[in-house]
Amino acid sequence: MIVKRFWVVLSLVLLVCCLSVVVAETVEYYPTNLGNVWVLETEDGTEWVTYTIEPSDERIDGREIALFKRIAETEGTDETTGETYFVHFDDEGVKLHKVVAELGSIFGTATATLSPPALFVPASLEVGDTWGFTLETEVILTGPVSFSNIYEVVDVEDVVTPAGTFENCLKVQVDSITTSTLSRSRTTSYQWLAPNIGIVRVETDQEIVFNLISSNLVPGASPYDVTGDGVVNILDLVFVASHLGDVDTEADVNADGTVNILDLVLIAQNLGN
Repeated sequence: MIVKRFWVVLSLVLLVCCLSVVVAETVEYYPTNLGNVWVLETEDGTEWVTYTIEPSDERIDGREIALFKRIAETEGTDETTGETYFVHFDDEGVKLHKVVAELGSIFGTATATLSPPALFVPASLEVGDTWGFTLETEVILTGPVSFSNIYEVVDVEDVVTPAGTFENCLKVQVDSITTSTLSRSRTTSYQWLAPNIGIVRVETDQEIVFNLISSNLVPGASPYDVTGDGVVNILDLVFVASHLGDVDTEADVNADGTVNILDLVLIAQNLGN
């Protein structure tokens, strides 16, 4: 009986591993689960940026809308700046409907609406991909302003941050053009996106670098790392497979009350994270 169970477990693990080869082709460079949080900080700890994905009661064109927020803070000041992006998710990626930007006490709040919505982040990314969009709004003191962003994936790099080392990150170059009645300016900044983690580093147009210090997506905290060794691997598959049919809180990763093939598939989808 023990030998038979061993071969059943081994067969299931091999089957799920084969399935995971197909699943692994889909990599999220901006995980879009509601509640996701990324916190980045400068090396001297005086400035930090928080990114969040939050639910919203708003609907636009019949679509459920989520809020993607960026909040920037500086030590010694109470004022914050940042943007709230009104987005929805579909097979093409993250689509942008509206932006509300908090520009500080001098320039106030600016709102821009896009119809139809623009592609904010593509569902899949690789070196050479480009995309972009243009926003038009009104800003206190300057009047009508146009912001154009062009994104290009320019490289693949490993990134070392206080939150850990992230391999095979996509380096995204962001070329921005700002046009008003008073001036026209061009700037270049960079973002580094880690597979299935999201944003782990930002370099502003003033060459200020922010690195990830905390996130609810950082490897090691994965619910699929049932063995607790810091990575989701074949050992997690074997552990779950050996408890098939049991009521086991650790092996029942989807918390449906029973350890079954669905738990194995979830482990396979997250191998390497």
